[in-house]
Amino acid sequence: MRKNHKQNFLPFSSEAGVIKSNSDDLLQVQFFETRKLTETLVSRLSAEDQMLQSMPEASPSKWHLAHTSWFFETFILKPRGVKVSTDPAFEFLFNSYYEQVGPQFSRGQRGLLSRPSLEQILKYRRVIDLRFYELWESFNTNELALVALGIAHEQQHQELIVTDIKHAFFHNPAYPALGKCSPASVNPIALQWHEYPTGTYLIGAKNGFHFDNEAPQHEALVHGFRLANRPATNAEYMNFIEDGGYRNSRYWLSDAWAWVKQTQPNAPLYWIEDGKKWLNYTLGGLLPVDPLLPVCHLNFYEAAAFAAWMGKRLPTEMEWEVAAAQVEPVGNFLNRQLLHPKAAVDSEAQQPLQLFGDVWEWTQSAYLPYPGFKPGAGAVGEYNGKFMVNQWVLRGGSCATPVGHIRATYRNFFPVATSWQFSGVRLADDIL
Repeated sequence: MRKNHKQNFLPFSSEAGVIKSNSDDLLQVQFFETRKLTETLVSRLSAEDQMLQSMPEASPSKWHLAHTSWFFETFILKPRGVKVSTDPAFEFLFNSYYEQVGPQFSRGQRGLLSRPSLEQILKYRRVIDLRFYELWESFNTNELALVALGIAHEQQHQELIVTDIKHAFFHNPAYPALGKCSPASVNPIALQWHEYPTGTYLIGAKNGFHFDNEAPQHEALVHGFRLANRPATNAEYMNFIEDGGYRNSRYWLSDAWAWVKQTQPNAPLYWIEDGKKWLNYTLGGLLPVDPLLPVCHLNFYEAAAFAAWMGKRLPTEMEWEVAAAQVEPVGNFLNRQLLHPKAAVDSEAQQPLQLFGDVWEWTQSAYLPYPGFKPGAGAVGEYNGKFMVNQWVLRGGSCATPVGHIRATYRNFFPVATSWQFSGVRLADDIL
């Protein structure tokens, strides 16, 4: 039987609490810290800010607050007969895509949900937290596994809160700032290469918490390849622009060139041409493009075209994982005072820099199931498997990814024209 540590950790205190050796205690601390971080992230947003929805793919911050609570109520509390929401519309309004739970309000119209109010949603969150506090010691193994999934799910929405509000603020001509983005004060790092030999490698997760799409772990033959020592920089991408990269079809896939002709881009999302110089909208405000920072907010089309212009290619997700498995998952993750990638800093370690954090890195791999993959039973099994079509894989996390959320086996995925995430590019090449 688990020990009762309730008196040692209060869910609404300003202190983080003491992390104890028992894994259930650690999970409890992670739960309440995650819940607190979500509300801390939105604390600098006004009620009006939290209503903003700038495109159908994004959601208002207020909706993220409600949906992450709906998840815990729907999959853990309701099966126990514990109902929290007093408004029956919550199940409809805050269900994202779980068809087995029931119908959902239109995703592209979430910004119209002025009711329930922000105050009601925050109260809803706190009642959820209180119920978890009261029931924690009675949770069984399956329920604790769902808690761990719910924590990871809420961390994903923390990242979306950052990226979604950035996209919304970009449409405000005042270019609001939420933090600071200081210019790089490091020496530029030349592009170099790390080589990896042909071999059979274990790909995917087996132990520890992981999403279902990271498994089963399996063997894969990976041919010898080279991986760049760092992500591509703004300066390198600016050279691509100045060389007419957006006007030369030879670098673009056929579908990508159709996108170029239709949308007429001339730079990454959030870059603004001001006379003869480029400015970049960041959550630190509108700033000159810093040449040393990793280029970000590229979609897959742009990342692949840039790689072709450089005479290289994007890595496969297997290649990326082979390299990342040899590196500790540390880096520039979610920092509420920064909210932007940092420049690479030289290291004596003989390994690629910035594999984790700063920018998600596009791969050339379609998001598909691993051999033997089977979605879980029930509604929670709709979490990842149903999206295994028309998506491409990104790896490594970004400056908006919460600390501790990412690992070498983690598979993110987005449609190929998506650029509002902090997505960048690391070059790869074959060993001839």
